[in-house]
Order: sequence, then structure tokens, then C-alpha cells
Amino acid sequence: MFAMQYSHRLPADYDMETIRQRAARRGPIWDDTEGLVFKGFVARERGRHGATGHVYASVYLWREPAAPAHFLMGERFQAVIDSFGRPRVETWLPLDARAGAARAKPARWLHRDERTLDTAADRAALHAAEVESNRAIAARPDTVAVWTALDLDAWRLVRFRLSASAPEVSDGETVYEVLHLAKPGLDQLAR
Repeated sequence: MFAMQYSHRLPADYDMETIRQRAARRGPIWDDTEGLVFKGFVARERGRHGATGHVYASVYLWREPAAPAHFLMGERFQAVIDSFGRPRVETWLPLDARAGAARAKPARWLHRDERTLDTAADRAALHAAEVESNRAIAARPDTVAVWTALDLDAWRLVRFRLSASAPEVSDGETVYEVLHLAKPGLDQLAR
């Protein structure tokens, strides 16, 4: 598996309805994309859920690394570059990914939480603990999916949770509104 996200900061006076329309128009194109577990078209609006500015982002979980390579080198990503410029793409190695109890419900919010790994940490024990934490999170009645990934550049863990219910923001967590979730491979994740 392979996970990635890129984000576009937007001006404070940007009409976010334009972004909602873009996600509604472009989202269905991804609904049957080969090699994709899911793609979230997500946004943050200044003044909501701790956001200090407007952000439009795409968050991906891919089954195989060849699929995102094909995307990043192809026409679909060129459309992103043509619209917003070439973004910095964050990439991660997924450690655990699970479909949640609410997988059949629409995902409304994406939560992103990051933790730096202590250099003395028992990485094997930490990995096992993340799998157990994800199992518990996946069992929540509002969880559509949860996955934890390793940022090899910064040695940190990044956990994403797609939720069907209103957000409860925790310290250090970033919350995005899901504008569209293409999920052709969601049912193939562990439960």
C-alpha cells in the first residue's frame, strides 16, 4: 500500500463553493479508479474546527505503488498542476488500514493526527499497538475507515480516520470536511 496527500492553500476571500463544485464534478471520475482504495476530496475553511485558513486537499490510499506513480505522471495530475500549480506531495508507508463499522455510511470528516517517534521506541511494539488502536477505532459506530502510516523522512506516525459523524477535535489533530470520497477499494480493507 501507499498513502499520500497534497494540499493547496487558498486566499482568505476564496469562494469555497467553487471548491465544493469542483469536488462534486471531479469526484465521480475516481469512483472506479484501478488500484485505488480511496481518495478523499477534503477542505478546511478558515474559522471552522481550528482552521486558520482555507485549504483544499486530496488524500489517497493506494493498494500498489505503481498506481500512484501512474497518476502522478499522467493527465489527471496535470489537471491539478494546471489548476493550482505543482504541490508538495506528502507520502507515507501504511502500517495498518481498516474499514470501519460505518463503512457503508457517507464519510463527512477526515481526522489527521501526527506523532513523532522517539528514537528509543520499540518499533515492533509500537506497530503492534497501532494495529490494536486501529482495530478499536474501526469498531466505533461512526468510523468509515482508519489507517496509520509511517513518514520515513520525519520518523513520525500519521493516523487518518474517516468519520460519518460531526467532528470532535482533539489537541494536535487536523480536521477536514470530506467533499467527496471515491472508495473503489474500501471493501477490500481488513475489518
